Formats: sequence, C-alpha cells, structure tokens
Amino acid sequence: MSARASKTMTHRFSLEPAVDLKLPIVIFDELTESVIRSTGMLDLASGEIRNVQYEDYDVKAEGMPIEDESYEFTSGLLTNGKRDVEFRIEVDIMSGAYSVTPSELLELKGRAAKLFSTK
Repeated sequence: MSARASKTMTHRFSLEPAVDLKLPIVIFDELTESVIRSTGMLDLASGEIRNVQYEDYDVKAEGMPIEDESYEFTSGLLTNGKRDVEFRIEVDIMSGAYSVTPSELLELKGRAAKLFSTK
C-alpha cells in the first residue's frame, strides 16, 4: 500500500471520540392498580436504558413488573428544571431490558433538544 493510500485510509477510518450522551430518566411501570417507579440511564445513541434501579420494589422477590398480570405499559420521564418530556418505553419480556424504539427515540431527541435549549 502506498504512503498516500495509507494516509487516506487512516484519515478515513480514524476513530474519533464518539459522543456518549446518556441522560438520567424516571421510569414508570403502570399496573392496573399501582405504578412502580424506577430510575435509569437512557443512551440517546442506541435507545437502551441501563442501570435501572427500582424504588420500593424488590424485583428478586416479586419479579419484573412486565410479568405481573396487571401490567399495562411503561413510560419514561426526562426532566430539566420544571419542564419535562414523557415518552413510551418498550420492555423485552424475555430479557427484562428496557429500551426506546428507533421512531420514539428520533422524536424524543427533537423534544429533548427543545427541553434543554430553552429556558
């Protein structure tokens, strides 16, 4: 490979630091008669929600909220000061993983940009 080709390939494929944008969110698992609240970190690049920590709920003893017969849906809340944005969260029943669908994530990014850019 020529020096020029090598330089071009290095430039073309150089790994620049990726933007790692993870935002803290509140998660609400809605059951027929109650709401299970938790917190997590939403990765705006992938839509994955990690580090889910339940408040006043023992997953080991009671199982995942999605496994409850009265489970209805899950939503998330992104907050900046007194303003917030609510969005839908998907829960994989097999793995228990929380995530935001690509279409919901695209809409959320626009709404989050407005949330954090205006006062």
